[in-house]
Amino acid sequence: MIIKHFKLSQPEKERLIRIKAKTGVQNWNILCRWALCWSLSEPTIPGSIDPQSDSNVEMDWTTFAGEYAEIYEAIIRQRCLNDGLGDDPNTLIRYFRLHLYRGINHYSTRDVLKSCSDLLESALPKEKA
Repeated sequence: MIIKHFKLSQPEKERLIRIKAKTGVQNWNILCRWALCWSLSEPTIPGSIDPQSDSNVEMDWTTFAGEYAEIYEAIIRQRCLNDGLGDDPNTLIRYFRLHLYRGINHYSTRDVLKSCSDLLESALPKEKA
């Protein structure tokens, strides 16, 4: 388990509320999984500004990851190794939060999501020009 529990930042909470309204997906953990996966699919390392933990939205790892907890952990660990960051516990926690933060920010950006179908389309492979 990467982390026992974590709190979202107030901006993340507000962004997730907007994403919930656009998509109709009501569960924080489901939206957070989508956000994490989107960020992990991006080739760049997320920014290094650690998100605050200042909202009242708290989630434990088993709620976040569900029955796929081991898979999410393995993917995050491998991504950290691929990026040359190592896989010590603090690095895994930090980059899990940075990827989650980046994914939530992406999905909350104007015009990225207008409906649940936009969320589903974001999972499709990107077309190469």
